[in-house]
Amino acid sequence: MEKLRLALDWTPNVNHIGFLVAKELGFYHQQGIELEIQSPQEDNYAITPAKKLELRMADLAIAPSETVISFNNKPNRVEVIAIYAILQEDLSCIVTLQSSNITSPRQLDGKTYASYKARYEDHIVREMIKNDGGKGEINIIYPEKLGIWNTVIDGKADATWIFDNWEGIEASGKNIALNKFMLRNYGIPYGYSPVVLVRRENLMTNKSLYAQFVKASRAGFLFVKDNLKEAISILEPYVTPYDLANINLEKALAFTIPYFGNEATCGMMNSEQVTKFLEWIVARGLENEAILKQDLFTNEVFAFATA
Repeated sequence: MEKLRLALDWTPNVNHIGFLVAKELGFYHQQGIELEIQSPQEDNYAITPAKKLELRMADLAIAPSETVISFNNKPNRVEVIAIYAILQEDLSCIVTLQSSNITSPRQLDGKTYASYKARYEDHIVREMIKNDGGKGEINIIYPEKLGIWNTVIDGKADATWIFDNWEGIEASGKNIALNKFMLRNYGIPYGYSPVVLVRRENLMTNKSLYAQFVKASRAGFLFVKDNLKEAISILEPYVTPYDLANINLEKALAFTIPYFGNEATCGMMNSEQVTKFLEWIVARGLENEAILKQDLFTNEVFAFATA
């Protein structure tokens, strides 16, 4: 058996369910893989999943597309590449409480935004405000990552970035009405999020191993589509006590399943969608044109897995 370590981007949730299913049902074992799953809850996000990849504490990491770009272009460059997209469409959004009467991004001028301090995040939020006719003048705070969502619920921040298929489900179950601002509705062609990253050197030297990982992972996500109840029973032991008590897992998974893709698309990335986001980043001066020529996202592993 080959051991692989997967660092999650968040505490276990429906976005991770295919990996959890594949582990518990033996799909990775069938491919000769012993998978270790690392949750940020273990160290309260002291080390980000991508940093774990950089430090060789993990072999794979889940992160947004921005991480791939920034790691390949920071001063101490780390060559990572995205090999798997968990969702075929962006299910994230910037949210405010309806009770705040902030009904559009431009009204966030002068308000407080709780940031994850992710690469480009603050600029993206300011750009959304400007694209809606505002000035982009927002107060930004950086709470502990695993408590950011609660800053909005508790009134310590006016807005933050959530996954509608997780925190959005929690809000709905608690009758907390939200205003949701999708990036694509405000001129921002956001990339895939989250994606699975690997170090390029590892992929090149052991492509068959990562192809086997992708094959097993796809099997896990596709299994979920027709076995919702069983998938939930597998997810439950991994979910934090808080999430288990506050989020309807069946509703969250039913919401998410259509976005995992089908036999043809599950895990794949559309090059046009990737390019649009890269071009947007260049046009805003966040990175130079070199990123348009870098090999940052690949579907090559899928072809290798089926060869």
